Amino acid sequence: MHDHRTVPGSWEAEAAEVRRFWAELGLPGLIDVHTHFMPERVLDKVWAYFDTQGALTGGLEWPITYRRQEAERADVLRRFGVRAFTSMLYPHKPGMARWLNGWAADFAHRTPECLHTATLYPEPDVEAYVREAVEAGARVFKAHVQVGAYDPADELLRPAWGVLAEARIPVVIHCGSGPAPGKHTGPEPIARVLARHPRLRLIVAHMGMPEYEDFLSLAERYPEVRLDTTMAFTDFTEAFMPFPRGSLPRLAGLGDRVLLGSDFPNIPYPYVQQLHALERLGLGPEWLRAVCHDNAAALFEV
Repeated sequence: MHDHRTVPGSWEAEAAEVRRFWAELGLPGLIDVHTHFMPERVLDKVWAYFDTQGALTGGLEWPITYRRQEAERADVLRRFGVRAFTSMLYPHKPGMARWLNGWAADFAHRTPECLHTATLYPEPDVEAYVREAVEAGARVFKAHVQVGAYDPADELLRPAWGVLAEARIPVVIHCGSGPAPGKHTGPEPIARVLARHPRLRLIVAHMGMPEYEDFLSLAERYPEVRLDTTMAFTDFTEAFMPFPRGSLPRLAGLGDRVLLGSDFPNIPYPYVQQLHALERLGLGPEWLRAVCHDNAAALFEV
């Protein structure tokens, strides 16, 4: 696979292309609900995992396109015209989430465009630190069922989901079985969570790939369930987990509950490819405006 790694000089050309995309839609910019900022030593380990083509990457070659220092990465998003973004971070073991939440609160404080992000893990103090994060102003949570290798319907998480449902704070959750299945990935555990907490605002990451249709069904059943576009529909993903074209009318019907996500900076291609992939779906400018900005602007009151 060709290494699409960009150099800073090329970002200006890409930024112009990204800005042209949203300007032609009549938007003030983009809102990306799925971008990763985390403590440097944690992100270094994530990048090392992609470099070694770890099991959860599906064994795919995965060059990190935007492998730069934190400040430079944030500046790239600003140049692209991303008005608001997230610091998706996640624990893979107990005792880690509270520390990550402290870092994320500080990052949001010093990064005005960042929606204050928090995370959680099934452990005895999860309800307490989720409440702390909510009270500290967290606006979105991240849950990673694949990396965390936990059942989202674990009894330990039940009170935390209740807190988030009551607070109406969205949770971006990686729960599909792509790019490689985990012990508790797939729609069934999420269906159990939603049966208990039907008002929980779950944003299913990556459109739930590859169980796209199952997660579309959950979104159709539960009005607070949303989907993010992260990596979906791109040439990279279509090569191994294609979206079923027969489900495009269902995707159009959920136009008010699909949100732009990218996985920046951990993507093996330029950012603009996500935007072009959405455009190629042929669902029209009104759908694109909603997905790339307006749905998230309403949800997060941006």
